[in-house]
Amino acid sequence: MKGNEGPERLIRSHLQNVQPYAYVAPLEAATAESGVPADRIIKLDGNENPYGCSPLVKKALMEYPFYHIYPDSEQRELRQALQSYVGAPFESIIAGSGSDELIEFIMRLFIDPGDGVINCVPTFGMYQFSTAAWGGKVTAVPRDSSFAIDVAAVKKAAGKGAKIIFIASPNNPSGNVTPAEDILQLLELPAVVVLDEAYYEFSQKTLVPLVEQHENLIILRTFSKWAGLAGLRVGYGVFPSKIAKHLMSIKPPYNVNAAAQVAALQSLRDLEYLQGTIKAIVAERQRLFDKLARFPKLRPWPSEANFILCSVIDHDARSIYQELRRRGILIRYFDTPLLKECIRISVGKPEHTDALVAALSDILLE
Repeated sequence: MKGNEGPERLIRSHLQNVQPYAYVAPLEAATAESGVPADRIIKLDGNENPYGCSPLVKKALMEYPFYHIYPDSEQRELRQALQSYVGAPFESIIAGSGSDELIEFIMRLFIDPGDGVINCVPTFGMYQFSTAAWGGKVTAVPRDSSFAIDVAAVKKAAGKGAKIIFIASPNNPSGNVTPAEDILQLLELPAVVVLDEAYYEFSQKTLVPLVEQHENLIILRTFSKWAGLAGLRVGYGVFPSKIAKHLMSIKPPYNVNAAAQVAALQSLRDLEYLQGTIKAIVAERQRLFDKLARFPKLRPWPSEANFILCSVIDHDARSIYQELRRRGILIRYFDTPLLKECIRISVGKPEHTDALVAALSDILLE
């Protein structure tokens, strides 16, 4: 084929200009850029668990004898274990390769090209990305000055025919929880409300019990943050029974690999250890907040997740990000209209906080 007769002309038209997801760069890239060895990089940009996974996970992954056999496509053992952990019926739970894949499944089930999706910005970028990939039309409804949901504005936008409303709670990157009364108002709308509780373990606030009462409520969660399994990609959702039935029929077989299922099961068997790391992160979150608040040029926002968003005052946020990166300290920098001059810092170990604060002292107080 020549010229405009090439295969590019066959690509679906709405995908021609989709922007790639802005993922966090790997350690190797930071090492190459800064010259700091990978084992000395302080990684506070991905909201990962700095304590890693349960020791039981490492042992089980080494000893598992069936990597040559396809995993259980119906995820029965994992879903049974999640039934006890989450307090939801077995039939309502479906696991995915990270909660990202479950967002894709929801799109596959509900969105035809041109269908409306409401996104309460600023928030997790996958909602916008997946909607674009499936040809949906995003209506961005800005949060208020404290990053709370503007319920009235969402209702108004939903009146134009939106099928899905995405809400992250705690929200990424602001860290605030959406009150239950706000969600209940939105559940009155003729749309599916997807409540992303990726950071539930750090807030201990959930609306899972409402799923059985509302046929348009979906709850998403992940093992990436609290259980330290970001690299293995395993998440799950709690769905109304009718929706769960349809999702199970359209998901690919074996979508959660054997290693991920083993790791998730062992995590659920070692809750005492993991709850200890969660407690350590929550305590360090407060310590980090207090230290950041002492800098006149930083305004940290209260968070119920495992990260803190900071507004930068009378200073260039990008230069802070770049200087920290040069020193081998990775944070997240945002350059969007609703997050101008903002940085997000994941909660690390106490020694990570100390190193970050020392570097910020050099940068901001010089």
